[in-house]
Amino acid sequence: MRKVITTIFAVFCIGISSMQVIAQENEQGIRTLLTERDDQIKELLGPEGQEYSEEQRENLKEIINGIIDFEAMAKTALADTYNEISAESRTEFIDLFSTIVRDHSMNKLEIYRAVVTYNSIEVEDGSALVKTMAELDEVRTPVDYKMVLEGEEWVITDMSVDDLWTAESYKNQFQRIIARRGFDALMDSLRKRAAQ
Repeated sequence: MRKVITTIFAVFCIGISSMQVIAQENEQGIRTLLTERDDQIKELLGPEGQEYSEEQRENLKEIINGIIDFEAMAKTALADTYNEISAESRTEFIDLFSTIVRDHSMNKLEIYRAVVTYNSIEVEDGSALVKTMAELDEVRTPVDYKMVLEGEEWVITDMSVDDLWTAESYKNQFQRIIARRGFDALMDSLRKRAAQ
């Protein structure tokens, strides 16, 4: 009996140890992913005051947004309405939403020059919460990420600057429009914003 208990305890300890190793690997993988992305952005930004060609802006936009899961963000932003609309409307909504977020990410390119410090990376059941501090011109700004593991790749499902989460913020805006004027009015508004 004692041997059986010892064996079970040993297997339990091995399981815990394996989980800790996987968590550490995931934390390091996320840190490496975000650090490499940050380095790529800074390299493309070049010296301060630089003017950017359309090609450079497109490259920056792709790197900044390349690890964002826009479908997941769109689901959060549209809340229950996402499951109530047609597949065609969902596809158009995701396309419009991603266009607006991608364009918005290019409004203030200088913020990507900030020095980033990782405060914590918490990984649990294929999800992660990454807390960082970005410092630019002696101004410190909390920048956090919600991430999920899709296949073998970590992707961002929401991000916050100064504790204001992007998808959650859009959700509040969209729900007010839907409640007052309906989903079609929201789509009309998004089409106009995406076309600007």
